[in-house]
Amino acid sequence: MSWLDLPRVPEPEIMDDSGEVEAYASAAAQRHLDRIDDTFVEHAVSLVRGRKQGRAIDVGTGPGQIVLKLASRLPAWEFVAVDHSTNMIRQARANLATAAASSPGLSKRVEFSIADGNRLNYPDAGFDLVMCNSVLHHLAEPQRLLAEVARLAKADAAILLRDLRRPSRLAFPLHIRWHGRNYSGTMYRLFCDSVRSAYTLPEMETLLRASPIRGARVFSHADTHIGIARQAG
Repeated sequence: MSWLDLPRVPEPEIMDDSGEVEAYASAAAQRHLDRIDDTFVEHAVSLVRGRKQGRAIDVGTGPGQIVLKLASRLPAWEFVAVDHSTNMIRQARANLATAAASSPGLSKRVEFSIADGNRLNYPDAGFDLVMCNSVLHHLAEPQRLLAEVARLAKADAAILLRDLRRPSRLAFPLHIRWHGRNYSGTMYRLFCDSVRSAYTLPEMETLLRASPIRGARVFSHADTHIGIARQAG
């Protein structure tokens, strides 16, 4: 590591503080996060290559917005979404109830559960899409999650893991001011902490090479996000 590299400072694995959950669900933060989530949803839809039916899992779903957006875009798909945080799943279920009021069949296709993403009680090769958004930077042992993703995915399944990108030491102050300009208070602190704990592109490539995931590639989205993606076969 050179002096230009920003040292990585891991975040806690579980975000269960009620104030943190409320910060993510706040109106101001949510408007900005909606736009970010939309780019994730578009990427996921492109990776499944027009498959009309399938079964998807979202590991570390948080308040569940991405799953609910995808369920609208893929109306014949079933979704399982898990998070280790009781408060996050409580919020996700509340969001599902609100969405199901105008889309009655939604609650039959979407299931939110409390579970540890490193040890999931689902059979091998059970999903056509495995996804994970902004979770890797929380993990002390990200290889455990990558191994679980490889286990859950069918051989021809789509995979999408996306996270924040850690900038250089010199770029960090401007990076957080500009990209965190829509946040305030607790949400701004959480954003700064997340950027510090995120990976760089070379680090993400190292994680992928050491994982059992096959046929995937590392990608970057703007200068804010990086991740691992694999198209459906």
